[in-house]
Amino acid sequence: MSTKPTAGKIVVSAILLSKPGIILSVAFTGFAGMVLGAGSLPGLSVTFFGILTLLLSAAGSAILNNVLDKKIDKQMQRLTKRVEALETLGDKNAAGLSIVMIAVAVILSLIFLNYINTLLILAAFFSYTILYTLFLKRNSPFGTILGGIPGALPVLIGYSAVQPHIGLDGLILFTFMMLWQPPHFWALAQKYKDQYKEAGIPVMPVAFGTKYTNILILLYSISLIPLMLLLWMIGITSAYFAIFSLIVGIYFEYTIVKSVYDNKSYGMAFATSIIYMLAIMIALVIDIILHPTLPVENIFSLL
Repeated sequence: MSTKPTAGKIVVSAILLSKPGIILSVAFTGFAGMVLGAGSLPGLSVTFFGILTLLLSAAGSAILNNVLDKKIDKQMQRLTKRVEALETLGDKNAAGLSIVMIAVAVILSLIFLNYINTLLILAAFFSYTILYTLFLKRNSPFGTILGGIPGALPVLIGYSAVQPHIGLDGLILFTFMMLWQPPHFWALAQKYKDQYKEAGIPVMPVAFGTKYTNILILLYSISLIPLMLLLWMIGITSAYFAIFSLIVGIYFEYTIVKSVYDNKSYGMAFATSIIYMLAIMIALVIDIILHPTLPVENIFSLL
């Protein structure tokens, strides 16, 4: 006879299902977008509600993703704890919690931020749960490429929290996140290729093999370096940021080349990709705060 889970265990399960590592990363990239949009440190109110709505929407999306991927996750050994957490919380409770979190995020965004920010939050939610989780992930090895959209949107969500339009600088950072995610995920897919194959998920290594995937990892990862230099070239960041981004970019590329050449250490490449992305975001925030810039002339307006 099974015992009813305690309140503490339910809370812990809900936190685990929200993928805390990912939502914290989402919140930080969103904050970087805020700083970029403001050209300096944004106000306390917009920062609070901007990050809060990002945390709620990201956590809600992650929890619903676990419900939708329940059958797949059960076939992957590395996701055992996540599967157990969903069993503790229950499918209906998890789905209900997800909807409540998304709804609260949308309401707070409409009241305290702006409707462009709200639309971007909804775009991230639906592109992740429907476009990626239900369609691309299950049907296409190239799903990771378009699946980068919801992962990159937090930058624009943060940017739009400060001002309801997107400048060239915001688009550059969005593109960086779009191009960063495929090699980041493909390194993980290389490491757990057999588990993805067993689960029936046609990730790139399963569909086209290791060599083809490695070529794409190299091409995508090396494109990130000039993108960050572009922020310096258009006058958004200082030369200090350009030098730092070049150094960490070269180190990241060295790790990628090493893992591809040796056809191993993909776990290290995956971990390094996270460190690289966070280092870029931290450096960008610090550089803009220390060297405030005027807002970039908007070349793409959502108004």
